Amino acid sequence: MVKKTIHEINAKIRDGSVNVVTAEEMVNIVGELGPEGAAREVDVVTTGTFGAMCSSGVWFNLGHSEPPIKMQKVWMNDVEAYTGVAAVDAYMGATQLSESMGMDYGGAHVIEDLLRGKSVDVHAISHGTDCYPRKVLDTSLTLEDMNQAIMINPRNAYQKYNAATNSSKQTIHTYMGSLLPRFGNVTYSGAGVLSPLSNDPDYLTIGTGTRIFLGGAQGYVVGQGTQHASAGKFGTLMVQGDLKKMDPEYIRAANFTGYGTSLYVGMGIPIPVLDERIAQATAVKDADITTNILDYSIPSRDRPALRKVTYEELRSGNVEIEGRDVATSSLSSFKRARIIASELKDWISRGDFFVSMPVERLPENTSSHPMKETEGVSFVSDIMSATVVTIDKDASVYKAAKIIMETAFNHLPVVNKDDTLAGIVTAWDISKAVSLDKFDLVEDIMTRKVVTAQADEQVAVVARRLDQHGVSALPVINSMSQVVGIITSDDISKLFARRH
Repeated sequence: MVKKTIHEINAKIRDGSVNVVTAEEMVNIVGELGPEGAAREVDVVTTGTFGAMCSSGVWFNLGHSEPPIKMQKVWMNDVEAYTGVAAVDAYMGATQLSESMGMDYGGAHVIEDLLRGKSVDVHAISHGTDCYPRKVLDTSLTLEDMNQAIMINPRNAYQKYNAATNSSKQTIHTYMGSLLPRFGNVTYSGAGVLSPLSNDPDYLTIGTGTRIFLGGAQGYVVGQGTQHASAGKFGTLMVQGDLKKMDPEYIRAANFTGYGTSLYVGMGIPIPVLDERIAQATAVKDADITTNILDYSIPSRDRPALRKVTYEELRSGNVEIEGRDVATSSLSSFKRARIIASELKDWISRGDFFVSMPVERLPENTSSHPMKETEGVSFVSDIMSATVVTIDKDASVYKAAKIIMETAFNHLPVVNKDDTLAGIVTAWDISKAVSLDKFDLVEDIMTRKVVTAQADEQVAVVARRLDQHGVSALPVINSMSQVVGIITSDDISKLFARRH
């Protein structure tokens, strides 16, 4: 049985005799020597990950102005930071969007710009007090002008992450990237064999106070991250580091089409090999790490899992879904994760980085609960019109115009002989047809690709769909594509008006 202590390993680091390998290298070492032999041979295993970590941000202390101001609100390059604390402290979140540039620029870009030596325009307002009389502040600051810039990321380094695909008929844009229709692709995140928490799944060495590589500098684990769900092996970390000491190669802003901004964060965590149990854990392979492929076309927190998959399969470039090969792509960079693990290895080998044990272990049996909602959830069936008027596709435009005049419906779902939805025609379509002297069949002027809703969908989801497609009404269909109602933007507006 092998037993080592942190003091013994740090003494080896100090005298230069330490044996450090990356988690990728450890797989073969354990395969050749076994857990006990590897524990005798190896002192430290380094891990690495480089991926989009939306739950990231930086606390800035801007210094006091003259006369002083207690910032009620503050913007950096038109991106608002949180100021509900002391006078000139502000937290810039990575996903906060610019008020003028929208999704093209956000908090992540402010953080990277500062790290790269650029100045940012600061605008602050205040209600003014006797001790903080200033009401408006405009200045430009660089990172060096700040007293402190402390990165504190509430949730990083997921132990594993669900993969994503899309079964719907249209491309959808998510924090998992753009997902092509009809299972056109699968995206995933995480470093697999190099992932920190996958190499210490029982949190034996990673916990509160653990010294880590964060953004190219030394940082620390603050404790469990938000949504830490260790019972399901979905652990997360809250981490801290000094932005002023970081390297922009390991802190990168990113835009996700249709979703917004995020911050790519480079993180590496050393795992001291204290015994064979830890040695065995650090020999985890991509084939040992499993996750689920979820269907992100379902607008619910409880997305259906299509199948379980290993990281070995994901990294192969293709996975099978419903009998067909689907291309996979990673949102995180394994290449850069490998660089981080190697750089951390070099730091330790040179004696520039010492390992530490946590002052408190992370909880091992926690779960993340859904939000408690005290307001009733409204469904399409609650507010749709069930007395919808339809028209046959072989009816005349004249008949459609007459129905619209008599019923005051501005949208007529067009149906086939079996009452299934064939298209939709609006008052505007009819006006255009009349102006062009086209009095032929409804089929000739109707919109064939109809955006629809279902009765059991939540109104909030359908409201988003209306906005996305720039339409004002959706036919409601059942499982056989038969029209059972219609929901309009007016219906939704009235619902929200009643609530407020």
